[in-house]
Amino acid sequence: MIYSYSTSFGMATRLLSKTVRHHVENIYALVRVADEIVDGSAAEAQAKGADLDPEAELNAFEQETYRAMQLGFSTNLIIHAFAITAREVGISKDIVEPFFYSMRQDLTETEHDQASFDTYVYGSAEVVGLMCLAAFVNGESYTKEQKVALVKGARALGSAFQKVNFLRDLSADFKRLGRSYFPNVKVSNFDESTKARLVADINADLEISAKSLPLLPRSARPAVTAAQLLFTELNHKIGNTDAKKLIETRISVGNFKKLWLLAKSFLGAKP
Repeated sequence: MIYSYSTSFGMATRLLSKTVRHHVENIYALVRVADEIVDGSAAEAQAKGADLDPEAELNAFEQETYRAMQLGFSTNLIIHAFAITAREVGISKDIVEPFFYSMRQDLTETEHDQASFDTYVYGSAEVVGLMCLAAFVNGESYTKEQKVALVKGARALGSAFQKVNFLRDLSADFKRLGRSYFPNVKVSNFDESTKARLVADINADLEISAKSLPLLPRSARPAVTAAQLLFTELNHKIGNTDAKKLIETRISVGNFKKLWLLAKSFLGAKP
């Protein structure tokens, strides 16, 4: 699932230890399928005349997830794998529920104010960072202050990832889905000052997450560093791209640069 949908994230996970990578793959698969229900194949099938309701499908998927987390079993293999991970590393229902709430927002909300945007980013991205963090630190011991720093860093990095992707997909989201995530930002009013403000906000998130990286165990640190460097590079390219061009082009990092950043991360580079 990871390698099909996200080359950057997929390449970064290659630096995880085998056990941790397995957990992260299970987490990613669950959230990817849920996203497909609201924005992908289920919605496309409905648009083509299939007798299905994406909201009902999402509700059923969510309830089966909770059931599997409780029982440790599901006939849905994606949910089954996630449940095993959740039970092993301590992912609780209270950080899974906000994710499904945000997915449900995609079915009903096409524009956000600041409050709904913050709620959406928390549920769609920050809690996914917290799920991955649970896998990263499973079996490790930390002080209370270190735990606070790790949680803050995981949320900030998840937020940065999501906001970068919003900027990369600004035009596509608006034209294909009729959706605008950033409050009061549309293709029609997107300009250099707006872009600069959003890029600065993402940089602030990345600075917060960078501070927590040294606390991660060696089994996870190079991979998370690689992801941080990749999205830092993406945000840098966005900042250097004209606003008018940005809404017409999806910014990406070339494969050679990706490999270079991965190598740097593996060798212990810091953001």
